[in-house]
Amino acid sequence: MKKIVLWCMSTLTVLVLLFGYHTSTSSQAAATAESSTVTPVAGSLAATPSTSASATAPAAATPSAAASATAAPESTTATTTTVTGSAADTRYGPVQVQLTVSGGTITDVSVIDYPSSNGKDQQINGRALPVLVQETLDAQSADIDMVSGATYTSDGYLQSLQSALDQAGL
Repeated sequence: MKKIVLWCMSTLTVLVLLFGYHTSTSSQAAATAESSTVTPVAGSLAATPSTSASATAPAAATPSAAASATAAPESTTATTTTVTGSAADTRYGPVQVQLTVSGGTITDVSVIDYPSSNGKDQQINGRALPVLVQETLDAQSADIDMVSGATYTSDGYLQSLQSALDQAGL
């Protein structure tokens, strides 16, 4: 009789623990549902992701902007130059970086195009892009680490960043 009572209590305890466990997926879904847009930068990303309903509009306008942006520096003052790297195609969409260089130092980095067509893209890039931007400003080169979990975005960012650095002569 003691064994049966002990077995029933153990089973009940396991069931309570099992049904009381909250997976990380449910918290991510709640966080995604709370905000329809993500502003991934704490500094200077020029673009913010669109909601999934209007995500195709910016992507349609981007190729023409990307074609003209791959030309030489866009604006130049006495010592400040803004250059836009070529758009790097990734599995989930293009990534394009714009640099502001003053006196041979990178003073500002903007990610003007990146995948943002769904909640997962917004979540990944909202976390990864500020890290990549800050690492670029700290390293003053393309010798930065990729962000774990955002491999495709990191790779596209590095390609576009190197293109911009080449245009700036750094």
